[in-house]
Amino acid sequence: MKLQPDQFNAPFINAYESGWIAVNGEKYSGALIVSSEHGCSTWTATRFDELSAESFIELIESRPELIVFGSGARLRFPRPLWLAPLMQMGIGVETMDTPAACRTYNILASEGRRVIAALLPNDGD
Repeated sequence: MKLQPDQFNAPFINAYESGWIAVNGEKYSGALIVSSEHGCSTWTATRFDELSAESFIELIESRPELIVFGSGARLRFPRPLWLAPLMQMGIGVETMDTPAACRTYNILASEGRRVIAALLPNDGD
């Protein structure tokens, strides 16, 4: 699916398909972190089964107000224990499938929100 950006300076998720996500026109394969303030980086967890508390703790560094977690092709929720450090810091976490997370990130980033999309590949799990 192709998406069209509004006018804003945050990284924009242009498209996504099975196994890749395009940010600002560049395709990335595998798990990805997209920050409205700090750009893109790879995520250490590459599949849902590899997630741990440490996977989410690495998202704290940029102090977002909200993390949009894309769990892959289907909706799967992380364990509450993994999210506890984020909640204690007042960082919200919303879980959705990766396509929905991409769209939600774009909307929030276009509003100037400090948001991170933590995205697992949409490869059919």
